[in-house]
Amino acid sequence: MSHTWTAEIRTEEGKGASRRLRHAQKVPAIIYGAGKDAVSIAFEAKLIRHGFEDINMFNSVLTIDVQGGKTEKCIVKDMQRHPSTGNVSHIDLQRVTNDSVIIKKVPFDFEGKSKSAGVKAGGQMTFLQSTVEVRCTAKNLPTTIKVDVSAMEAGSSLRLSQLTLPKGVVITALTHGNSDYDQAVVVVGKAKRIG
Repeated sequence: MSHTWTAEIRTEEGKGASRRLRHAQKVPAIIYGAGKDAVSIAFEAKLIRHGFEDINMFNSVLTIDVQGGKTEKCIVKDMQRHPSTGNVSHIDLQRVTNDSVIIKKVPFDFEGKSKSAGVKAGGQMTFLQSTVEVRCTAKNLPTTIKVDVSAMEAGSSLRLSQLTLPKGVVITALTHGNSDYDQAVVVVGKAKRIG
């Protein structure tokens, strides 16, 4: 799927204007940051619906082609959904360059549960966190952080400091210099005894 999205400049502001846009099957959005003026834009609702079918879009650098403006590199900073329909009702986009340092929540991708010796021995594997906040440059932003749990034994845990991270990616919780922030991500309970 293309990471280039086409948008149009919004000329009207306010709740009424946003409501009219949504009735016209468009999603209002704003681009801000990098010391430049904010730009109000709108996307076709269909583009947004299809775009966010790929969960990786939340942690990808998007190229926004603004008609009547210029191309902007952005990340999704926030997104609002309608409470009853679940449709996207507004998107906040933050401008980035390849070297912009950003802080973003990234989902874990756990691999190897069925191969874990602890699970094979009857231990229950529990995932304590599904995402982690990271700091990195935009060009190094991972869409997920892979966590291999296949070597976990019964009665063991895997902490944030034990994860293998992509190059240039730092877990923000570990920058506080306090071991209290080094939380467990996944644990395997002790194997159940039979008899």
